[in-house]
Amino acid sequence: MLAQLRAIYHYLWALCGALGYRFPARELTVIGVTGTKGKTTTIELINTILETKREPTAIASTLRFKIGDRSEQNHLKMTMPGHGFLQRFLRRAVTASCRYAIIEMTSEGARQFRHRFIDLDVLIFTNLAPEHIESHGSYEKYLEAKLSIGRELARSRKPAPTLIVNGDDRVANRFLALPISRTIVYRRRDAWPYAADESGINFTWRGKRIHTRLPGLFNLMNVLAAITCADHFGVSRTNIRRAVEEFALVRGRMERVEAQDINPQWPNFSVIVDYAHTPDSLREVYRTFGERPKIGVLGGAGGGRDVWKRPVMGTIASEHCRLILLTNEDPYNENPEAITNDIVRGIKRTPYQIIMDRRLAIRAALQEAKAGEVVIITGKGTDPFIMGPRGTRIPWDDMMVVREELEKLKTKS
Repeated sequence: MLAQLRAIYHYLWALCGALGYRFPARELTVIGVTGTKGKTTTIELINTILETKREPTAIASTLRFKIGDRSEQNHLKMTMPGHGFLQRFLRRAVTASCRYAIIEMTSEGARQFRHRFIDLDVLIFTNLAPEHIESHGSYEKYLEAKLSIGRELARSRKPAPTLIVNGDDRVANRFLALPISRTIVYRRRDAWPYAADESGINFTWRGKRIHTRLPGLFNLMNVLAAITCADHFGVSRTNIRRAVEEFALVRGRMERVEAQDINPQWPNFSVIVDYAHTPDSLREVYRTFGERPKIGVLGGAGGGRDVWKRPVMGTIASEHCRLILLTNEDPYNENPEAITNDIVRGIKRTPYQIIMDRRLAIRAALQEAKAGEVVIITGKGTDPFIMGPRGTRIPWDDMMVVREELEKLKTKS
């Protein structure tokens, strides 16, 4: 009964928001992006390409809220805020004469009906991996929440709702079975021949060779999602290619700094900050740097959720890193030491240290790093807070801390 009342409550909020702001999505071209991984990068790349049309765009994502030329970091710790937030955001986009709105759409948001009454023109499905399992109750329920976003596309009043699907994903057929008349499928083979490493990706699209500075093979699928969407909206292939090649890296997503760029007397090692919140993501980040020796700064998972993946993350880190520094991430109301102990259960043979103060863990990693190595700090990306018990929050920025520590630590011999 309580669950039903909550559902009614969230549904009514969604309906009232749409009514109160006069269904603003109907006055915009709205692109939804859903999946487990790659949503933020895909959104940022779509935005960069669409801006070549010289028409204002809006973005609502984990990273930021943008309307036209104005942008602010998302400090809400929610990708799809409730209580009419998205409808208000879309109305502001209309008022600012935006043509396109690109929205990151999550399973948690869908479960609370925050995707309802947003008339989509396009929905992109990037991929699905186990995540939020405790929250949803099972992997199938997690998938069902994602599929409900696809059903919202099917209900759209737009003239030609279009579903763009990663055809290589194992649940692609579940999305392609939705009652949507127009579907576009992209696959990795569309970019063949391709090659990827830590410096970027070279691939082929429509017979032309393209280079992107986005590192790692996993980013190739994000690029293909974005260019498939842009091609659908009639952006010229010349503009698509130019935008992809000029695209700057996304903050908190494989964000990189070289130690010698901060202090020329430091050994020549690299530091990477990445969100990497799933086992698959963590593995792909490590693989991107090949045989380079790695030091991993790992939080593993937030408190109160996805306990299953903690030892898995530990195992992956131990397979790729020469040293692991376990630290705090977002414990919420859970004992942070219990979280790190869960991760330890998965570590095999690799030396590790537990340093609960995240700044001190980062400092220790930088002090330990040698020339040619890479320090990989995962779990938070651009998250603006470390979330503690009873709603407490500590302002945070992984990359800012990295730069501060590189600047103030004594020169290494």
